[in-house]
Amino acid sequence: MTATGLPVGTTATAGTKPAEAVVGSVSSWDLSTGVDGPGTRFTVFTAGCPLRCQYCQNPETWRMRDGTPTGSAELVAKAADFVPFIRASGGGATVSGGEPLLQPRFTAALLNGFRGLGLHTALDTSGYLGVRADDELLAATSLVLLDVKSWDRALYRRLTGGELHPTLVFARRLAERAVPVHLRYVLVPGLTDGAANVSGVARFAASLGNVERVDVLPFHKLGAAKYRALGIRFPLADTPTPTPDQVRRARDRFAAAGLPAF
Repeated sequence: MTATGLPVGTTATAGTKPAEAVVGSVSSWDLSTGVDGPGTRFTVFTAGCPLRCQYCQNPETWRMRDGTPTGSAELVAKAADFVPFIRASGGGATVSGGEPLLQPRFTAALLNGFRGLGLHTALDTSGYLGVRADDELLAATSLVLLDVKSWDRALYRRLTGGELHPTLVFARRLAERAVPVHLRYVLVPGLTDGAANVSGVARFAASLGNVERVDVLPFHKLGAAKYRALGIRFPLADTPTPTPDQVRRARDRFAAAGLPAF
């Protein structure tokens, strides 16, 4: 490793702060394609989240104490092994969770380290802790994957245990800084699929000017086994997955607001 924490043979991109060595709590890391941002991504899943979304598929990431203490430089070094493959796919590196902004110094160190490798960087967040993302962290972020869970405030509280307002404040700040955003909306039948709810998120997103696309993500129950293994009740065990027509209608509402929806 070099003195900056980058693997030997790599240099920081011009204008990028050298990677700071910070230890964080990590649930896992993986290579993924088409899930955590454009192209193939080296994705770090941090441990710990302040929300308890009823549809969460990763309950193992809820508590920081359940993660593995890991140095940011170690993860940057792992990502360096895959740089040629990642670049060939038009991909990059993503910090996800859990909620990465629960550990802002660690997240910033990762983003700066990945940027130092010359990689496109993405932050996958609910925006609930957006106030913790300082300007330095955002300067190292090429793209924000922003999960807006509901426009209806009461439903947001019931669905997540948190408040919608911090996410909206963070979204406006990203717009002011012209940080590109891919908005994510999980479609849950009987909860988030209401026409007014979807249209409210769509109007807000369209007003920002920096939302490049919307991904309507159909609710699924692939994580149900994790709940059973952890002895936790899955709140939406009896909720059906959305039909193709329900997904199409939601995408059409975002498209009607002038947003590319997938």
